[in-house]
Amino acid sequence: MTAKVAVVYYSATGTVHALAQAVAEGAASAGAEVRLRRVAELAPEAAIDQNPQWREHADAAATIAQATVEDLAWADAFAFGTPTRFGAPAAQLKQFIDQAGGLWREGALADKPVTAFTSAYNRHGGSEATILSLGNVFYHWGALIIPPGFTDPAVYAAGGNPYGVSAVTGPTGDDLKNAALDAARYQGQRLARITIRLLTGGRATDPASGAETTLQTA
Repeated sequence: MTAKVAVVYYSATGTVHALAQAVAEGAASAGAEVRLRRVAELAPEAAIDQNPQWREHADAAATIAQATVEDLAWADAFAFGTPTRFGAPAAQLKQFIDQAGGLWREGALADKPVTAFTSAYNRHGGSEATILSLGNVFYHWGALIIPPGFTDPAVYAAGGNPYGVSAVTGPTGDDLKNAALDAARYQGQRLARITIRLLTGGRATDPASGAETTLQTA
């Protein structure tokens, strides 16, 4: 059995987009079927045009399918990505999440594993607060939050954020260096592996070794 993972994100200038791609790659490497989806842009064209990087990424991202609530209904697990906006998710991602009320009322989002990742201009620019803020949504859904924790060297190499990958985009940051992307791939892989274990009642096959692993329960 495989897992269906929806990687849903908002990115203005491309940093979270790159992280989302890495999360998707990690989930796929663990045997998951993945949908990579961007949420709709809400900013006016005039605002986007004032930032060349924003305009360049907005044009390039047009090839990525836009997220719908059907993607949430389809998925067995979710990964949400957003830049930090004053320690909170970007309005674009929040607007998409607000459309999931119907699925929430039906209980269709409950018991599904979920993880989150983000970026900020400064190393202490609110990344952890943003991920924790998304956690409030997941609590209401009854979802199963899957953080990377300190469970792999890739987490330490990328700065040691146990809540989720957080890239730094400012001049002192290492936003798109290999460490951040490797940590994002690991986070996607971890999400997929745990989801597969839950779906199979505790057994999953490591695609790298072909060996069967068992989820131990007390």
